[in-house]
Amino acid sequence: MLTASSTYEYECPRCETHFDVFQRMSDAPLDRCPHCNSRRVRRLLGTGAGIIFKGSGFYETDYNRGKDYHEAAKKEKEAPAEAKRTEKDKSKTA
Repeated sequence: MLTASSTYEYECPRCETHFDVFQRMSDAPLDRCPHCNSRRVRRLLGTGAGIIFKGSGFYETDYNRGKDYHEAAKKEKEAPAEAKRTEKDKSKTA
């Protein structure tokens, strides 16, 4: 079973430590600071992290496709259809 997890940011006002913890979304927030063992630790509201793709084949520009990309993709789709038409024309004249 796949469970959703996220990285949460915590702060301890006693020792002024900031730290991140990777937890399941269903887990209860931490109640103790791992550095000073204080019970005053609190989870901060964060903006969250974006999706990070790791490995080969993922490029920043893959998901930022502008007008030029869409125009080139359209021409690329049309090109094979034109090539098939010219092949048919050649076979008719032979």
